[in-house]
Amino acid sequence: MIRFYKHRYIFFIISLCLILSGVVAAFINGIQLDIQFKGGTILKYTYSGPVDAEQAEKMVEQAVGRTTNCQLQSNMAKDEQMLIVSLASNEALTSQEQEAVSTALLTAYPDAKLALAESLTVEPFIGKRFFTNGLIAIALSFLLILAYVGVRFKNIGGLSAGAMAIVALFHDAFIVTAAFIIFKIPLNDSFIAAILTIIGFSINDTIVIYDRIRENERLLGKKVSWEELVDTSITQSMRRSINTNIAVFLSITVVYIFAQIYDIGSIRAFALPMMFGTISGCYSTICIAGPLWTMWQNRKKTAKSAVTHAS
Repeated sequence: MIRFYKHRYIFFIISLCLILSGVVAAFINGIQLDIQFKGGTILKYTYSGPVDAEQAEKMVEQAVGRTTNCQLQSNMAKDEQMLIVSLASNEALTSQEQEAVSTALLTAYPDAKLALAESLTVEPFIGKRFFTNGLIAIALSFLLILAYVGVRFKNIGGLSAGAMAIVALFHDAFIVTAAFIIFKIPLNDSFIAAILTIIGFSINDTIVIYDRIRENERLLGKKVSWEELVDTSITQSMRRSINTNIAVFLSITVVYIFAQIYDIGSIRAFALPMMFGTISGCYSTICIAGPLWTMWQNRKKTAKSAVTHAS
């Protein structure tokens, strides 16, 4: 049996360091918002020669000094290749800036036959509404999880179990957010999708361990302490949790490699933070939720004993 509760403060310090690294990265790199949330301009260029999206991003950013995202797309209907340049900003590109972008791209790819096909201005209010609705969805998911765990595990202090599960989910959400910030991935719809996916995946893992705690509590009763009960339950469930997370991590890694090879920025922006979120979900389930719940139960037991002795 592994003594998770005994080493809980080591786990808490590791988590705190990971979260602080995200905070430091936010001060150093800043939090970048994609065009969906910030607004800006989308330029669509047709081309017929070799073009590298990552290099194009750097060239455009140097030319106009704005957060840029470039994607390569194929229009099967018209049989043409397109370079989509998204420039996030509170203001649309001026004609001079648009000309600077075109000049930078034509200089970088003189043989690609780049031609501006379309220019679009994106208003940020749509992104703000989507972002707000996404945050509401995350908050509602937390409330529903708290209610579900509170009802299903009422025999082991359902609300306390639900509250500690929510703390672990906040931990996972911070890790995913830190991944976006550290790797300078602009926050977009992939951010909301990654957070919601990790919440669903992580809480499922936590519920499995809570279910094991409930069964062991029914079998062992008062024969063991809360610490031993939780350590035993986590140890019994740990192999399943790790194997499941390894399978998910490898699957997401394959998706990321595929997106990297074919330069699909939207998938890459989702898969990379998900890889870190998967590891965090496994870690928080095993090392955070259980020990925190045990601390809660011990404190409640101590408070109850103090009241009994006082009376």
